[in-house]
Amino acid sequence: MSSSLDIVLFPDDGLRKVCQPIVEMTDRLDNLIEDMFYTMYNAPGIGLAAPQIAVHERLIVVDVSKDGNQPLALMNPEIIQSSGSIIWEEGCLSLPGVYGNVTRPSNILVRGMNRDGKIIELEASELQAICIQHEIDHLNGRLFIDHLSNLKRTRAIKKFNKEQAELAQKKVQ
Repeated sequence: MSSSLDIVLFPDDGLRKVCQPIVEMTDRLDNLIEDMFYTMYNAPGIGLAAPQIAVHERLIVVDVSKDGNQPLALMNPEIIQSSGSIIWEEGCLSLPGVYGNVTRPSNILVRGMNRDGKIIELEASELQAICIQHEIDHLNGRLFIDHLSNLKRTRAIKKFNKEQAELAQKKVQ
């Protein structure tokens, strides 16, 4: 049975760590993938990277479908080709309530290990491409706010800190 994992929130130092490669698929990883999908769907979100649940391995899960029927888990994902450009308003489960327009390639070819332990290549475009790139950023210690201008990043962090302080205050009451 899958269980919900705690999502690490900004500014946790673990979100800035570069993750270690995965050598082989194991039962532990298979269970972790199930728990990550469960956590992502319940958040709700469309992507989750291992460092967001305090696991510093190169693993992402993504599902941009409306009905949650296109789950994709990739280990050691790397973008090997990209083209086009798209601006998309991104958010992040580790920065709840914060959004910003990020420019990324609109089409990518990504290589990684699937749940069967096989190396695959996958073409992704639009939202799926954006989501995969966003999650790979997490594996490299980057957040979507790092793609914003200094002014917009500062505003986003102030907004997040204010909202977190308000949430903490409500919990105390």
